[in-house]
Amino acid sequence: MDMNFTADSSLAPSRWRKVAYGRMQPGYDDNHTDETFLEDMVMNANVVKRKMLKVMQDSVSISQYLCIVFLVVLVWIYTLRSTLNENSLLLLDISLLGSGFIILVLTEEMLSLKRLWNYVLNVSFFTTGLFVLAPIYQTLTRSISSDSIWAVTISLLLLHLFLHDYSGSTIRPSGALKNPNLTSCISLNASIVASVFIASRLPSRVHVFATMLFSLQIFLFAPLVTYCIKKYSFRLHLLFSLGLMAVTLTFVYSLHCLIFVLLVGILIFVNVVCPYWLIRIQEYKFEINGPWDEAKLCFDITD
Repeated sequence: MDMNFTADSSLAPSRWRKVAYGRMQPGYDDNHTDETFLEDMVMNANVVKRKMLKVMQDSVSISQYLCIVFLVVLVWIYTLRSTLNENSLLLLDISLLGSGFIILVLTEEMLSLKRLWNYVLNVSFFTTGLFVLAPIYQTLTRSISSDSIWAVTISLLLLHLFLHDYSGSTIRPSGALKNPNLTSCISLNASIVASVFIASRLPSRVHVFATMLFSLQIFLFAPLVTYCIKKYSFRLHLLFSLGLMAVTLTFVYSLHCLIFVLLVGILIFVNVVCPYWLIRIQEYKFEINGPWDEAKLCFDITD
């Protein structure tokens, strides 16, 4: 009796365990599971419930940069129409450069005199090189029609807006740990090429220099300045963005009513429709986590 019980016990399969590879447990198939397999299953563990107001506040950064690009295009148009002369452009460049440095000094916590001097030195080299290359830019696209220039410029600006890093800037502030990604660099290059195409249609070397300096100041340093403002005070960031939207809409309305309506529609879509859309589709998000191999997120989903 005892011998039969021992033989039956030796033939019975051992208790099933979760193992990494198959063929490790005799008596069980590779895809075998028991009633305890789904005990550790968790549903919607990483799903973040977003609030409408918070998403709308986050979308302000996109609207802010859209207005900045619209202002650049307005300056291009007024320069091509000779509404802005080279002296006005140079005064605008100096004002933007001075105000940008003041904002950096007031908002950056780790800005030292040595780093500030490096900023001034780099801007000096950059401005000198741009002035030397201005005659080349002026004659670069002389054999290309103006319609082609505008078509390529608009395409490059759309590419710039599509690939732009709205959460930071291509030029990183002091203390930043992450380097610019590939898409933000492509976006910056697209804006620079668009600026060169527009500058090649201007009548004089000073016009080309002033326009290129203005465009590169905006596309290179404006994201850094706005990022520092947002990091310093979110309320100041909102006030600055609302003021920028008001100024942009005023100038666009004076230029063309149809473009004004288009810009208002884009701002409403970005700040109201898209956040509402994101909140609604969150209801259909369904995530399952359990005792199986699964892909892990490499970033913080709460950002």
